[in-house]
Amino acid sequence: MSAKGIFLRRLAVSAVTALSLVSAVHAADMSEEAIAERIAPVGSVYLEGEAPVETAAVPSGPRAGDAVYNTYCMACHSTGAAGAPKAGDAAAWEPRIAQGKDTLVSHAINGFNGMPAKGTCMDCSDDEIVAAIDHMLSL
Repeated sequence: MSAKGIFLRRLAVSAVTALSLVSAVHAADMSEEAIAERIAPVGSVYLEGEAPVETAAVPSGPRAGDAVYNTYCMACHSTGAAGAPKAGDAAAWEPRIAQGKDTLVSHAINGFNGMPAKGTCMDCSDDEIVAAIDHMLSL
């Protein structure tokens, strides 16, 4: 038998085997419970007059500086990614602090060089950004 014939024979056997396995797996998922789970509704519609569904609690008040830092700032300022000064590295922060806190705040809020505006925390208030800066400078 030629090499091409052997290849085609092996390919056909592989295809039949693969289809058999797929069929077996598919058949295992045909139980009533599996079907019910697959066709179950993923949501519901609120109709006037029905009891309203409770909504998720929305945090009230500003987030603490450490919470903002840990969520949005730490990724770059703990590793030095994109040229970010590392938190706790006094030498890296010295020239930035020398420009004044207003400049630090402006760069953090508006973005500067590799620093994205608000450090990608687009729902942070300016006060939360200032709190994150204060936290970072305290490290």
